[in-house]
Amino acid sequence: MTDFSALLSGQTSWRREFAAPMRAFLRTEAGSSGVLAAAIVVALLWANVAPELYDDFWRTELSVGLGDHVLSLDLREWINSGLMTLFFLVVGLEARREFDLGDLRERSRFVLPVLAGVTGMIVPVLIYLAFNLGGDGAHGWGVAMSTDTALALGLLALVGRGVPDRIRVFLLTVFVVDDLLALVVIGVVYSEDVDLTMLAAAIVAFAVVLTLAIYRVRIAWLYVVLGLVMWAALLTSGVDPVVAGLAIGLTATAYTPGREELEQATGLVRLFREQPTPELARSATVGLTATISPNERLQFLYHPWASYLIVPLFGLANAGIPIDLDFLGRAYTAPITLGILIGYVVGKPVAVTGASWLLDRATGGRFRPQVGWAGVIGSGTIAGIGFTVSLLIATIAFDGQELVEAKLGLLSAVVVASVLTWLVFRTAKLLSPPKKAMALLGDAEQLVDLIDAVDPERDHIRGPHDASVTLVEYGDFECPYCGRAEPIVRKLLLDDDLRYVWRHLPLSDVHAQAQIAAEVSEAASAQGAFWEMHDLLLANQDKLQPADLLGYAAQLGLDTDRLHDEVKRHVAAARVAQDVESADLSGVSGTPTFFINGQRHYGAYDVETLKAAIHVARARAKINRRG
Repeated sequence: MTDFSALLSGQTSWRREFAAPMRAFLRTEAGSSGVLAAAIVVALLWANVAPELYDDFWRTELSVGLGDHVLSLDLREWINSGLMTLFFLVVGLEARREFDLGDLRERSRFVLPVLAGVTGMIVPVLIYLAFNLGGDGAHGWGVAMSTDTALALGLLALVGRGVPDRIRVFLLTVFVVDDLLALVVIGVVYSEDVDLTMLAAAIVAFAVVLTLAIYRVRIAWLYVVLGLVMWAALLTSGVDPVVAGLAIGLTATAYTPGREELEQATGLVRLFREQPTPELARSATVGLTATISPNERLQFLYHPWASYLIVPLFGLANAGIPIDLDFLGRAYTAPITLGILIGYVVGKPVAVTGASWLLDRATGGRFRPQVGWAGVIGSGTIAGIGFTVSLLIATIAFDGQELVEAKLGLLSAVVVASVLTWLVFRTAKLLSPPKKAMALLGDAEQLVDLIDAVDPERDHIRGPHDASVTLVEYGDFECPYCGRAEPIVRKLLLDDDLRYVWRHLPLSDVHAQAQIAAEVSEAASAQGAFWEMHDLLLANQDKLQPADLLGYAAQLGLDTDRLHDEVKRHVAAARVAQDVESADLSGVSGTPTFFINGQRHYGAYDVETLKAAIHVARARAKINRRG
């Protein structure tokens, strides 16, 4: 999309600010995993060096009062029931974004994640109950069911280096379901002495939030007040208030900004530039903000805080357990520890792989994983990491020695699951290239983002027409970032199995000469010189006045009178408009935007990043061709 900080300088951003569903999420989770791991280590050291200080600190009371009403919780409770509400707000936002923009926007693709996610909860719970049925720990079965998606993604980045992003996306898609159901279990099973009046008040507050969201009311403070009312009502009712965060997150719609909305926002910025008044500043600010979905704005605001502060604080407050050899000897034979450990490291991979395989076979491949079977197994093994939600349930269900045993089981599962995942992907990498590609990528049909497939009869194509990989760029001849992308594309075209397609997206609200430059290139195309003109225009982006354009035509030996006449009559305007319509239908609002074999490329457009994406696309194309 357009980078509004650069509007007044006449530049547009080379990348779309609103990343693919999951992409920014994956980067944040992978980066924050080290912070969480450090917090866990600190908690263990603190609890063993100064155990009394550790317990006393987190039991410190903190009170908040308004008149006669006082809310008093210890520091651990403020983190577990207060700050963790924001963490689950982010979980709800991610789930909603998957429904609106991700793979789950095609509702049939929701079947496998639901089945795998639910089975991945049921099987570990059954294993846990097999160890604890009839014992004191049976009521803590909820501890063994939930994957810590944040920590799992982070550790997958470490132990599964080089695995395709598609595997990380599959993992997150499946265990969004896991997170949602785990929160339901907390609210229903692990909430006692429920006050129905206060619960009804929370439901009413949520109904108001939902109504405001449906009608796209953009009054931030109103949502904050209603969210606090909902949280306080749930806390008073006896239901764990973290459910409030999840519920509110699910109401926040996600959508990409449309080109018309961006153009309107550009107009507001220009009005402010002409007359910088407070009123126009407010209009410009509101206009810019309105182009961004509530989901994206809330993710931008809360996701880093949740990942880098709240979850590590949660780990620091809850992961500390005193460890000695006698304790370890007893704990590793305790039903609670064994039930959690075996439930996670055996139950999760068996459940995820088994459910996916059975659904694939039962439906004749109609519902199949979006990754290869090594990716499925690796997702199952890394799903054996249960920490955040599981530890939250453990603090509700257990205390004393039982809580310490549960914590040990969860921490041990993190280590074992990481080792198993490393072994799975290490084994896959030892396979021959075709088998490795099949094992990691699979042969499931991918969603196509590009509307209007490449047509050799009308599209401008460089490279062999029968290449296995097609790189489509929507570009603007005046966009400086398209100019920077041009030498990179040229390097990529040294690949003799790649074809490159240019489609027009002149951002006329930002670049005054973009439209006429596009029409000049089409007039040159009518004389058999599109690519020669294309190269000249991108090489001379600061010289696109009419006289310059005619000079380029003369330089190429074209019939300048004919070209001038066709541009004057806008003969090619309809042809350019077709590309713009294709861009709109494909959700493109900025330049350059790339598609590789019909799928949108997100992230950097440097040579190495694009080469890696092309390599994956070629491997998948070969799999499909063999199929």
